[in-house]
Amino acid sequence: MTRKRIFITGASGCIGHYIVDALIQATTHELFLFVRNPDRLKFDYNARPGINLLQGDLRDIEQFGDLLQTMDCAILIATSWGGVEESQEINVTKTQTLVNLLDPDRCQQIIYFSTASILDRQNNLLKEASELGTEYIRSKYFGHRALMETSFADRVTILYPTLVFGGNDQFPRSHLTGGLGEVAKWMKLVRFFQADASFHFIHAQDIAQIVQHLVDHPPQPGESRQLVLGNERLTLNQLISQLCDYFHQRIYFRIPLYLWLMNFFVVVFRIQVGDWERFSINYRHFTHQRVVNPSNFGLTPYYPKLADVLRICGVPAGTT
Repeated sequence: MTRKRIFITGASGCIGHYIVDALIQATTHELFLFVRNPDRLKFDYNARPGINLLQGDLRDIEQFGDLLQTMDCAILIATSWGGVEESQEINVTKTQTLVNLLDPDRCQQIIYFSTASILDRQNNLLKEASELGTEYIRSKYFGHRALMETSFADRVTILYPTLVFGGNDQFPRSHLTGGLGEVAKWMKLVRFFQADASFHFIHAQDIAQIVQHLVDHPPQPGESRQLVLGNERLTLNQLISQLCDYFHQRIYFRIPLYLWLMNFFVVVFRIQVGDWERFSINYRHFTHQRVVNPSNFGLTPYYPKLADVLRICGVPAGTT
């Protein structure tokens, strides 16, 4: 494979760690890691030549304009999770600025991380994401639209991760993985309920596999450049059953948790629920058409099953 110069933002996050580590270990590409705090990097960036650390803030991305002109590929993972002004500035304005600093005659591909939360079940943009979403979700919605207005629109590969697991004693944990301990504590109660909902999930190491493949094998003309990342659809009832198997909990009976009853609990117990959370309760099925995982690219997924994810994330079985 031709050696490429790749500019990467967000290397210090959960997904970023897995992607950069994979590119370091399995490729010879020259990597330019743009980070605010190099001390947060837990992979070995001295493992081989060609790994360059660039310390800076995305708000000041213009100072790297000359360097960006020399890039063959950009992987944009960095994001802001909260605050209206910061989310808008980082996730929309400065991301678009970075893209416009790339050389359209040289840069072959931009791999951009969005979120499946901005898509409906047919993989179209979800209007409610722009109206009711959190600051993060709204900014990702408008960031997506802004990116499609740049001169690179036909070279942008947009990845929409579904629920992301990842992290261990070495790499930082995803938000979802960080809450697994709490799930275990509630299993003795949760096992007695059932509800109509479904979703997809994927592990960050499997995301890294896909990104590594896309770097060397960009989508060809006619192939989709908008990829929802996830394993097969999992219903909430299947999730509870699999968790009970993992934690060795028997299910004696199940009480249907109807939508009206869930909303009743919210009102009666004065549970603080924002607009997006209320929409999510009613929407229930965050599933999508044409989800992809490493198997779609002829690769073997590391963690296709929930039990695999729980084990690798360090959740002891049979402990509740």
